[in-house]
Amino acid sequence: MALPLPDLPSIIGVTVFCTFLAVVSYKKRIFDLSGSLSAFLVGMVIGLCGNVLWLVLLIVFLMTSFGATKYRFEWKKSEGFQEGSTGERNWRNIAANGAIPTIISFASFVSEFASGGDPSANWFPKDMASYLFVSSIAVAASDTAASEIGIIDPRVYLITTMKRAKRGVDGGVSLTGQLMAFIAAAYTSVVAYVVFAAINQDLLAGPPTLFIPMLCGFLGCQIDSVIGATWETRGRIGKLGNNFTSIAIGTLIALALALASG
Repeated sequence: MALPLPDLPSIIGVTVFCTFLAVVSYKKRIFDLSGSLSAFLVGMVIGLCGNVLWLVLLIVFLMTSFGATKYRFEWKKSEGFQEGSTGERNWRNIAANGAIPTIISFASFVSEFASGGDPSANWFPKDMASYLFVSSIAVAASDTAASEIGIIDPRVYLITTMKRAKRGVDGGVSLTGQLMAFIAAAYTSVVAYVVFAAINQDLLAGPPTLFIPMLCGFLGCQIDSVIGATWETRGRIGKLGNNFTSIAIGTLIALALALASG
């Protein structure tokens, strides 16, 4: 059986694509230089160790996140709620949001390589890895939409007590933010399902590929808020550490639900 090593055309194609993505992201000030270089590395691992279609989903996340960031940006900047000087992200943002998807991609490759191409010996098949990957992206998308668009809603409540709170407070939630969190998780899941179903059905694990990421994306956003209201507000964890933790927990919940559903 053939080992799952990427061929030369795949390596060249992914390299060109990731280079283009990094350059455009830097030119459009989506990322600073460190963020663009980090995005290049993350994209290479995902594209070569995971699947090229996962890269497509990553682009969808990047575009929607950029749109959410730029939404009413001048107002955010005047209130001190913006990321960077123009909304750009750096390598720390990439690490916090991209570490789990990258780990999933690499683990999937290692499992397939170790199996020698024998599906029965593959402990982390592509369909399982796929919906865990989608779940991790759904958490990141949900949290980004909730924070970047939800911030415009003045009716903010602390998630642990539901008492009124100030905009931008760690653990603060709003109706607008919650709505956007669900929409982002659902949008990510639906796009992934449609793309996989149309192009490569080996990446589908049935209904779990659609519904588990949708649910866990939204739950991961809530976990982010709870951690924000408890640990982050006390200085025990930073914002990006919170992002990483909530994505990891959301992905683990997706794994548990998938295993429980058989």
